Amino acid sequence: MPASAEIAERVADAALDQLPMTPMFPDARPSAVLVALVDGANGAEVLLTKRSETLRNHRGEISLPGGRLDPGETPIEAALREADEEVGLDPARVSVHGQLSHMSTVVSRSYIVPVVGTLAERPRLTPHDREVARILWVPIADLVSPATFREEWWGTPPLDRRMTFFDLDDETIWGATASILYELLSIVYGPPNVRTAP
Repeated sequence: MPASAEIAERVADAALDQLPMTPMFPDARPSAVLVALVDGANGAEVLLTKRSETLRNHRGEISLPGGRLDPGETPIEAALREADEEVGLDPARVSVHGQLSHMSTVVSRSYIVPVVGTLAERPRLTPHDREVARILWVPIADLVSPATFREEWWGTPPLDRRMTFFDLDDETIWGATASILYELLSIVYGPPNVRTAP
C-alpha cells in the first residue's frame, strides 16, 4: 500500500487546487474539509470522524473534519481550524499538499473544498463532545478492498445519480465523504474497474 507522501505527491500532481471557486447554486455556503493522511502499519491511513447524534445535520454519519468558512478565511485555513476544533489536531502538524475537486451538496447547500494534508506521525486526538462521537483512522488498504467498496444508483433516469459506499466493519461511509474518498483513490489507483497498485 502507498505511503501518505506518495498519495500527497499524486494529489499535488493533479493540480486540482488550481480550480476556481464555482458553486452550482448562488446561495451555496463555502465549506472545507481536511483529508489528513498518516502512515500506519499497512500504509497510509485517513482521519475520519463520526458525527454526534445530537447535531442537527448529518447526525451519526462518518465524515471528514471540516465546516463553514469564516469571513475572510481560505479553504485551507478553514479545514485546519475545523480539524483543530473538532478533534484537537494542531494545524502546525499538518503539511498541506493540494486539493481535490470542489463539490456542491444540495441537501446542506454547501460548496465543499477538500484539502489534502499529511502528518509526520499519528497524533493524540480528542473528540469535541458536542460535535464528534468517535475518531477513526481508516487504512487506505481497507477502502480499496472489493469487500468494502460498492455503488448504487439512486433516483429515476435521467436524473439518477451514482452513490458510493465504503462498508467498514462497524460503520458505513457514504454521501459527500465517500465521494471525496472515491476521487482520492481514483487519483492514486485509477477507477475501480482498472484499479492497480501504484
